[in-house]
Amino acid sequence: MRYNFIALFLFIAFFGYVSPAVAQDDLMSLLDEDFAKKPTYTFATFKATRLINGRTVETISKKHLNFWISHRFGAVNSGFINNFFGLDEAKIRLGLEYGITDRLMIGAGRSSVEKTYDFYSKYKVLRQSNKIPVTVTAMGGMAINTMTTGYITETGAEMKFFNNLERYSYTGQVLIARKFNEKISLQLMPTILHQNRVESALIDNTMLSMGGGGRYKLSNRITLSAEYYYNVVDRTQYKNDTGLPYPYHNSLALGVDIETGGHVFQLHFTNSKGMIEKQFIGQTIGTWENKDIFYGFNIARTFSLDKSAKKKIK
Repeated sequence: MRYNFIALFLFIAFFGYVSPAVAQDDLMSLLDEDFAKKPTYTFATFKATRLINGRTVETISKKHLNFWISHRFGAVNSGFINNFFGLDEAKIRLGLEYGITDRLMIGAGRSSVEKTYDFYSKYKVLRQSNKIPVTVTAMGGMAINTMTTGYITETGAEMKFFNNLERYSYTGQVLIARKFNEKISLQLMPTILHQNRVESALIDNTMLSMGGGGRYKLSNRITLSAEYYYNVVDRTQYKNDTGLPYPYHNSLALGVDIETGGHVFQLHFTNSKGMIEKQFIGQTIGTWENKDIFYGFNIARTFSLDKSAKKKIK
């Protein structure tokens, strides 16, 4: 009798212990399944809307304003005595970006290179999540060259405009990025660039380019970055017809990003002097092999114009 009582006690104790555990496991399984059905989005694939020269998949938040200062010095190989390794020269672009929604932004800027005004918009089509492996952003822009007609380009050619439409150029991009982990993010930038007027009949008005870039996060505030654009152009025909090498090269840039609260500082070296797509994709004259490298920096400052958010904080 005593042994029967002990067996009954152990039976009740065992199932009394197992049943809640099984029920808990079932509940956790249901929660995991429910969680898997809901998209979990990836944030901060990149820290800013620009990688170095080019753009990233990032857009700015609704009712927020970005103020950009981009600066390029002269070529490092220009010498110490005459040009202090390029620091005596300066090219600058000032720009503003505004978030219409969290996924749609517009921007405009003015560059001292060819006295160019540029306008663009970006829309985040897809967001990386547990269901979608990449973030996809579409960008479209235009630029207007306001130089006096007949000016001499950096390649030595004379650029004449016969009407104002010839001053316009257009850019279309699809930005595709994936954040692999907290440290590594990579991006592809297939690009089409069209210039209504180019300096030579041997240079195509429309150019295709494939860009690639990424970042490696060293710490919460410091990031290494790189980008490269390979242009699909017929360099052989140009050389055969002129006897000269094709005047423009692919753009390569290496940099370091430093984040300090509302500011992002981007320090970099690049063979491109221009700061918009028409210039650094279509008109890069420097090469890393010849040390035609320009030191530069970007500074981004974000301002919130959302009054409702400020009221909530108060």
